[in-house]
Amino acid sequence: MKNSKIIAAVIIAIGVALVGLFIKQGFDNFSYRDRVVTVRGLAEREVKANSVTWPVVYQCAANDLSTIYSDITTKSSAIVKFLKDNGIKDDEIEVIAPSVTDNQANRYNSTLPLNRYSVDGVIVVTSNNVDLVTSLIKRQSELLKEGIAVVSGGWENRTTYSYTDLNTIKPEMIAEATANAREAAKKFADDSDSKLGKIKTASQGQFSIEDRDSYTPYIKNVRVVSTITYYLED
Repeated sequence: MKNSKIIAAVIIAIGVALVGLFIKQGFDNFSYRDRVVTVRGLAEREVKANSVTWPVVYQCAANDLSTIYSDITTKSSAIVKFLKDNGIKDDEIEVIAPSVTDNQANRYNSTLPLNRYSVDGVIVVTSNNVDLVTSLIKRQSELLKEGIAVVSGGWENRTTYSYTDLNTIKPEMIAEATANAREAAKKFADDSDSKLGKIKTASQGQFSIEDRDSYTPYIKNVRVVSTITYYLED
């Protein structure tokens, strides 16, 4: 009987000790879960555009529609010939219907216009051969020899360069952003005499693709930021 009481007492003591240990671990774990650091990791790449859209804008003016039609036909044919002679393919050229303005029909004109009709013509080149199109943009003044002045098309007819191969660099950039975030978190942990724990939460920002600068729009800057929260341990 005496031995049974001793055994029971020992079991109770062990149980109390274990309960205390579990409670302590619970408090320690609660405290551990409260200690976190949130960091951001950046990854950037400079890439070359792989698609370009170039609107070639020209103008015509005359006092009768037949003359306008003849002028449009001549200039359009000369521009298309210039493009084809220099390597642009048929399926990369689109001739847009010209926009005709009757200047005399504008009731806000206080003076008689020099020419009754004016036309804005646009021929759009869309190509993956970015180098070729860029070189032709620089040579478009050669059309002056044909009596054609290529004019600025404004915002709606601006030349645009695009990068469409984002999926090929996404995995590598995400891995780099995550590694940079972890490096920043580890530095914080080291400075605070802590150890870096597991990831609590992680979110990947959207990829952005922008011109590197206004002078080289065919060079794109690709950027992504990952935000990661790590646990800190003693």
